[in-house]
Amino acid sequence: MAKVSKTRNMLEGLMRDGSFKWLTRRPSVFDDEEIEDMERSPSAGSNWLPQLSLIANVVIRRCSKILGLSLGQLRQDFDAEACDPLKYQSNFARNFLEYCCFLALARSIHINGYLDDNKFRRLTFDMMVAWEFPEAASGPFLHADDGATIGVEAFSRIAQAIPVVADVVVSDKIFEVLAASTGNRLHFCVYEKYLIRLERAIRKLQSQSESSLLSSIRLQRGEKILEMDGTVTTQPVLEHVGISTWPGRLTLTDHALYFEAHRVVSYDKAKSYDLADDLQQVIKPELTGPWGTRLFDKAIFYKSVMLSEPIVMEFPELKGHTRRDYWLAIIREVLYAHRFMLKFRISGVERDEVLLKAIFGILRVQALKEMSSLPPLCFEDLLMFNVCDLLPRGDLILEKLANMLVTGKMDRGNYPIAALSLASNFGFVIGTSYGVANETGPVVGEIAVGEMTPLEKAVKEARNRYQNVVLAQATVDGVKVDGIDTNLAVMKVCLI
Repeated sequence: MAKVSKTRNMLEGLMRDGSFKWLTRRPSVFDDEEIEDMERSPSAGSNWLPQLSLIANVVIRRCSKILGLSLGQLRQDFDAEACDPLKYQSNFARNFLEYCCFLALARSIHINGYLDDNKFRRLTFDMMVAWEFPEAASGPFLHADDGATIGVEAFSRIAQAIPVVADVVVSDKIFEVLAASTGNRLHFCVYEKYLIRLERAIRKLQSQSESSLLSSIRLQRGEKILEMDGTVTTQPVLEHVGISTWPGRLTLTDHALYFEAHRVVSYDKAKSYDLADDLQQVIKPELTGPWGTRLFDKAIFYKSVMLSEPIVMEFPELKGHTRRDYWLAIIREVLYAHRFMLKFRISGVERDEVLLKAIFGILRVQALKEMSSLPPLCFEDLLMFNVCDLLPRGDLILEKLANMLVTGKMDRGNYPIAALSLASNFGFVIGTSYGVANETGPVVGEIAVGEMTPLEKAVKEARNRYQNVVLAQATVDGVKVDGIDTNLAVMKVCLI
């Protein structure tokens, strides 16, 4: 017994002085062994930039290994591609870090299942930490896993280089959701959980799209199944046409909505409600109830020139209308994506890229829905084309996006990383390059090193205008007293 007590005391002592920290510490790119290796290396001087912080130097070393380039070669390439303002001493640390990170990420996302790789998840988070502390004077941060957190700018800047994780339009909203319960600072454990759920959503999409479900209908346009509902009898989807109602299965693809009414042991032939062609579709929330009454706000109204009368899809649930709101947002996302392509006459590979942007937005929403620790979601705020429809000057965002798609081709006929990375997750590849440069500096997809692209500027302007509208409305509401005009309210106060 005395021996057991002695052993216990010894173990407790070791735990107190941190001797077993390596057993519980999460893996990070900032390992002591790697730092010591950098210091001992005969070429230690060439592996280190004194202008950069320790954390930034280690991240860049990892990027150089991914790219198969030395630090010196990366520096030469940066100096050759970047315009002079990006190389000024005051901006160099962060700009060079961005350059290395963007290129390394562009290479990494070509690997199948990269979101499922814990090293990739850890590296991308550490890139965000390094982005916040790029310069040598930033602070003595060594282990990014020792309680490090990141802010919205760091998340948006790095995450946008991974198109499935975030895009220029909604990255700040994704961050707000992820960091809502942690003081607007994102922890690695939450970020990692988000990426894991995102990988599961991608696998689900691939599995559904490769199944035989509606295969004969989907074959002609190569439609991917984005979501299904009504497969569980306790959670039916009800289709109302006139005074008739049928329970059934609802399926959303990247081109249409399909409803299959339940039979005894199977389903009736699917009815198709198109979202891809210009049929003057109207899709909006709707009220339903028994015998034509309008009591329950849990349905979606669909109308088009191809239908003799509109149809209503109801999503019954005991409390609230979250289920309906989710379906309304994702249906509109597909519809708005096709309207965007029709308006700007986008076709070919660029058309595939637009569809994949909409698909990735829906996958992100699905991933966030599965994270039970998050607050209730406003689905339309997390979907690119929904946001562009809601924001003032959202049309300007779409115009810049169309220009980017049209001019994004490189001289060799390949396409920038945005198209490549999106397509690679679905088993086909467009082009072979992992980066593209222009006259302003190195560009990766929809983001440019050290500066804002026209698309980012359009998003910022639209969001600023929206905030001005919100503030103006708040001011108007603030000068009303229970709906009474301000002057009348003042007069009543004076009479008292």
